[in-house]
This record gives sequence, structure tokens and C-alpha cells, in this order.
Amino acid sequence: MTDGATVEVIRNHLVSAAEEMRAALVRTAFNPVIYEVHDFGISIYDRSLRLVAESTGLSRFLGANDYSIRKGVEYVRSLAEGDVFLLNYPYWNAAHSYDATMFAPVFSDGELVAYLCIRAHWMDLGAKDPGYVLDSTDMHQEGLIFPGTKVCSRGEPVRDILELIRFNSRMPELVLGDFNAQIAALRTGERRVAELFDRYGPATVAAVIDRFVAAAEESTREAVARLPQGSWTAEDWLDDDGVTEDPILMRCTVTIRDGTFTVDFAGSSPAVPGPVNLPIGSTIATCRVAFKAVTTPGEQTNAGHFAPLRVSAEPGTLFHAVYPAATFTQWTGTVALELIYKALAQGMPDRLPASSGGDVPGFMMVGVHPDTGSMFAVSNNDPVGWGGSPDHDGIGPANHLCQTQARNTPVEVLEARTGMFFERVEIRTDSGGAGRFRGGCGLRRDIRFVTDGEFLSVIKKTKSAPWALDGGRQPEPNQVVVFPGTDREKRVSTKRTPVRAGDRITLLTAGGGGHGDPGLRDPEAVRQDVQEGYVSDEAARKVYGVNA
Repeated sequence: MTDGATVEVIRNHLVSAAEEMRAALVRTAFNPVIYEVHDFGISIYDRSLRLVAESTGLSRFLGANDYSIRKGVEYVRSLAEGDVFLLNYPYWNAAHSYDATMFAPVFSDGELVAYLCIRAHWMDLGAKDPGYVLDSTDMHQEGLIFPGTKVCSRGEPVRDILELIRFNSRMPELVLGDFNAQIAALRTGERRVAELFDRYGPATVAAVIDRFVAAAEESTREAVARLPQGSWTAEDWLDDDGVTEDPILMRCTVTIRDGTFTVDFAGSSPAVPGPVNLPIGSTIATCRVAFKAVTTPGEQTNAGHFAPLRVSAEPGTLFHAVYPAATFTQWTGTVALELIYKALAQGMPDRLPASSGGDVPGFMMVGVHPDTGSMFAVSNNDPVGWGGSPDHDGIGPANHLCQTQARNTPVEVLEARTGMFFERVEIRTDSGGAGRFRGGCGLRRDIRFVTDGEFLSVIKKTKSAPWALDGGRQPEPNQVVVFPGTDREKRVSTKRTPVRAGDRITLLTAGGGGHGDPGLRDPEAVRQDVQEGYVSDEAARKVYGVNA
């Protein structure tokens, strides 16, 4: 029987190993979406493929790792010390093809004792378009596919595979730099995890893992039992799939009953031609984010925390893509996360906020840099306003709640590495939904292009507003205005727009939904909002009835 002190030492050693892997990845990556944005997920598993530790990153990536590691190990079957495998087959990888998952076994005294997994976004693997694919109609337009391919054999890189990657990428130095950064992070994890098993022995570490996984399951089941019991359904819409302009229905039903928490996507759209279909692993990962947030948000995550969760989506539908469905534009998962909260808010209105911007407003520029003559593709996910809560205002502008520890790409990086110049970046007055507790504000960003190239906007909720709660008001949805003030001015959502030097684009990100009747808002809070620029004098009078 292991004592409590030993349990905590071993548990925290595993968490520290994951954090050290994270530090190695960030310090060595070539791609700003990794070292600035933290568009990655890092996980450690025991020999039974149970999650035992993870590091901060994109929360949906972490859940997706749990699905893909099982598919990858099942595919490769035989693993030796020093081996590393690459998986990006979307239906196994629970993501699109550019989210490259690399995993490796850990051995102690010749015995396989654990697995490591790192998922990070690469910028090019030979898809039909550079940067991001917005209108693919099948998987084979979305880049080079690896189903769980050995890229390091017994500690040595497999040159033929690296050359295959090099010759299929428009930006090979960047991609191979990130490849090597992931290798460095995996090797760091191997050393730290092996040290733990060498010190305590596999039997003791396995017994400790059993204890803290069981404890996590127990605390989660207790949390589920305390939640309101019932079943609630919500609907929302995606703008389109990138191929047609038809809106796409999303529906989910959340049922909490008999110790289980079930999310069922029955009634959602069938799979669509464009690349917004979600692999089932990505759908499960999205549900895990929502589930963890309402059960045990303050606990370090392990496999036990998800024992009561059930996810259902029929194969061949929007939330369960099957070969060869296009899956590149994964924004469906962002809107779906808020859809789950929208359903839950019906059963627990005292616990959940209104919609937080409804979506992640993403953008990217692709082109050839005039200083280097090399292709660039640099992206950013803009902040939105978070929804008002039952007892406080929403924050904002801030990264969407689906992104956890992820960050925005700094203006300095965007300007230095692309052909964009930012003339204005400011909070949008009156962009938050009005309410007793106001939604957080969105952002305005005015871009002038100093070189030719392509501007990619990636937003899937511009035609319907983020939802409010309990009498609050909806904010305006996200907007992208290309070529403002010219005869070419147009509003777009997900679009690849050719630009020339001197062209301009304006991005307007949504605020959060309001919570509660605006007439009940504290007048002093309204006056403070006006002073800080969140609310205009006019809105204070007309919406809140307050003379500021």
C-alpha cells in the first residue's frame, strides 16, 4: 500500500515532466503558432494508455490526444525504445491534417512503462492551398497523410520519411524545425518519466497511478451527482461549409441522469461537402472540455475525470466524419463547445455565462516575404468578449474560452513576418451584449497590407448573433470587412481574399452575450463602463436608462 506522500510525489513528478516537455517545445519551435500562440497539446499515459498527466495548451488538443494515442498504438503494434511515430490521419488523429501528433513509448529496464504524446500545428504539409484549406471536399486535398508512421527508429531519424516531408512542404525548414522541436520535447519527457520508474519501480508507480485515477473518478462522480438532473437540447448554426453558402444546423442534447453525463448530437446536419466536418475524436474532446469545466475544473486532469462522460454522434454526420469527408476547418468544435453550454444553461442557469463571442475569429496572411524571398504563412486567433454571468460581467477582449492557455500572435511578430501593418487595434465600444451583467467587449483591428499576398479569414459565426441569457441582449456577431470604403467593400466570413499592397481589411470581433435585464444593472456600473469606453453615452441612456 503506497502512502499519500509517495502518491503526491509521483503524481507531481509526472505533471512536472509534462511541463518540462512544454518548455522544451516552446524554446525550440520554429513556428510562432507554437512558440507564441501555444497551439499544442502535451500528454503522458501509462502502459494501459490511461492519461496520467498533461501540460497546458489547447484544451481540445489534450482531449484529442487521448483518442489518437489509442488509434496510433493500435496501428503500429510494435514499439521499441527510441521509436517515435507521426499520426495526422484526421479520423484517427481527431483533428485536421496539419495538427501533427507525434508519440513515443517510454521504457525502464527494457520494459514498456508509459507513452508520451505531443500534438502541434504545422504550417504546411502539401495541401492543395498554402496556409489553410477553406474549401476542400475530401481528405486527399488536405495534405500528406501519416497513419502512425515511424519517423525515428531506435533513436535515429528515418531519413526517407523526413525527406518525404521536406519535398511535400512549401515551407520545409519551418516544418522540419517544428518536427525536431517535438522530438526534443519527447526526448525530454522520456528522460524524466524513465527516471521516475527507475527510482520507484514499475509496480509502485502503477499502484500510485491506480490510486490517483480512482480518486479522480470518485470526485467526478460526486460532482455529477450534485449537478441538476435532466435533459436539455440546444441548437445553433454555422454560417456555411466553405463550399456552399447554406447554413448548417448543429443540435445537441445533454442528459445528466443515473451517474452519467451524456452529450448526444442527434439531429445535427449530415456531413457536408466542405471541410467543417468533425472527426469523432475531436467531438469527444470538445465534450470533455465542457464536462471538466462543470465538474472538477480545479483538479489536474487524468483519465479518471472522464469516466462518467458519454458522447454520441452517428457516423457520417457533422460530428462524426468518416473517410473521405473533408475536415480541415475545425471551427465547428468551437461553436459546438458553446452549444453544449447553451444546453446546460437551461438546467443550471445560476452557474453558466452567456455566449462568449460565439466563435474564434481567426485570420492568416500567406505570401512571399520581400526581405527573405521565402514563403510565409502566419496566423492569429483574435480575442472576443466573454459572456455575462449570473453574478459578474464578462471579461474581454480575451481569447475564446475554448483556447485555455493559448495566446494571440503579437502584432510585432505579425508585422515582422508577414506583409500586414496594423493601423488600429482597439476595444469596440458597445460590442458587449447589454444586461444586468454585461458581456465583455470585442476588438477592432484595421489592417493595411504592405505587400501582395492572400488574406485568409476563418470565422464560422458571422450571420447569427452570440446568445444571451435571462433577458440579456445579444451582441452583434463577428464581422470581416474587406476593402472598406471602396467600391469593392464586402462582408465575408471564411474566405481566401487576394490582396495587394495598399489594400485594407477590418476585423470586428463579437462581444459576449448579456446576462439578465439591462434595466436592473447598477447605474454606477454603467457610469464606470462609460468612463472606461466599454459603453457609449447613447447606449447608457437608451439601453440602461442611465445618464452618464
